[in-house]
Amino acid sequence: MLTLILSRLAQAVPVLLVVGLIAFAMFKFVGDPVTIMLGTTYTEQEKIDLIHHLGLDQPFVVQYARFMWDAVHGEFGVSYRLARPVMDLLIERAPATLELAFVASLFALVVGVPMGVYTGIYRNRVLSRVFMVISLVGVSLPTFLIGILLILVFSVQLGLLPSFGRGQVVKVGFWTTGFLTASGLQALVLPSVTLGLFQMTLIMRLVRSEMLEVLRSDYVKFARARGISNRAIYFGHALKNTLVPVITIIGLQIGGIIAFSIVTETVFQWPGMGLLFIQSVQVADIPVMAAYLMLISVVFVVINLIVDLLYFAVDPRLRLSRGGRAQA
Repeated sequence: MLTLILSRLAQAVPVLLVVGLIAFAMFKFVGDPVTIMLGTTYTEQEKIDLIHHLGLDQPFVVQYARFMWDAVHGEFGVSYRLARPVMDLLIERAPATLELAFVASLFALVVGVPMGVYTGIYRNRVLSRVFMVISLVGVSLPTFLIGILLILVFSVQLGLLPSFGRGQVVKVGFWTTGFLTASGLQALVLPSVTLGLFQMTLIMRLVRSEMLEVLRSDYVKFARARGISNRAIYFGHALKNTLVPVITIIGLQIGGIIAFSIVTETVFQWPGMGLLFIQSVQVADIPVMAAYLMLISVVFVVINLIVDLLYFAVDPRLRLSRGGRAQA
């Protein structure tokens, strides 16, 4: 297990270096930080001093090494737009994005897996066809349109749920949460459903296809011949053997939910990192954009590592194969 973790971390190092190079190139060649920070009225000496302070007069390789060194220590400079440390801004916005991603992932998992199991077992029933139509709608419609339609129905016409914002939040240490207030929970409903609907449909379709394949396998037929109950076959044999591909797609989708919550946060004006990124793009706030890119790359690396570890917990064949190689 330790060997697996170390090998995955070693593989992640070049990935992070490349992402850091891209982020640094954005910081280096997109926009003019000196002009943005000084404004329109400045002297030539002030410009020279700021260039020296930012290290922009040094060679590209030296600047890149300094950028990566600062990134390792959680330093990404100061936001041009807000004149605050970028890391402070990300830490301030992270709870909103992570809570939204958590609820959206939970919705996709809790709803998608049972729907996939049901449509796999009872594929010819009317309810299964309804689920398939819902999944088709979830895959076809773009996220921003789903959000707008939900706002129109549940906020404008019915007046049941808020259309924007995070609601009332409670500060617990450095963390701000909306889970402890009624308005915070209400504000989570529409954006989490909007963000998780596409992932839910993918999970449902994947579970359904895997269930259909497993139920046609020989060992399931043998289990039926032995007189094992359908419930034991469905949940003890079929569902268990669908978990490996499901874990893969769930892990990747969680990373995607965090990374691509930008559209949902913009539609609902959700005060998370995605909205901060969009606002930074509009004014070429490169330090924030670079830090967001680096953070998302780290999130994907960590999620892929967790997925690999879950493989070992779910699939005994992987443990046996690695154990055999270790003995050899």
